[in-house]
Amino acid sequence: MGSLKAFIVEDSAVIRDNLVAALEEMVPLTVVGTAEDEAGALQWLADPQHACDIAIVDIFLRRGTGLNVLRALQRDGHRTERVVLTNYATDEIRRHALALGASRVFDKSGEIDALVEHCMALADTHNGSRFDRPAAS
Repeated sequence: MGSLKAFIVEDSAVIRDNLVAALEEMVPLTVVGTAEDEAGALQWLADPQHACDIAIVDIFLRRGTGLNVLRALQRDGHRTERVVLTNYATDEIRRHALALGASRVFDKSGEIDALVEHCMALADTHNGSRFDRPAAS
């Protein structure tokens, strides 16, 4: 089975490094890119040579917001699976994220196992196939 290609947007280096290590150890997944702020995420995603199967996005970043990253993915028609991993998984944040195309919202403080399970299910479903092509008009 091939591995999923993941892109992570997280401003905390400690959380980002631990997340990369955990996901790559427990899921058939390779992190192909990371960004610590909105501008870096948008730049990475705009590069046609970059492709990912799943984007894991924090909402509150030091510079910018993950909501704008989700908005750009939605606007540009990316079919990338989008999930949110945040410390602020309030009902309002969940509604905003889902409206912007996120399939799930996970709370960093207690739902890391659920994120891993979601990634495992995605890997099983897609068997590592790339589905980051823009949706047909």
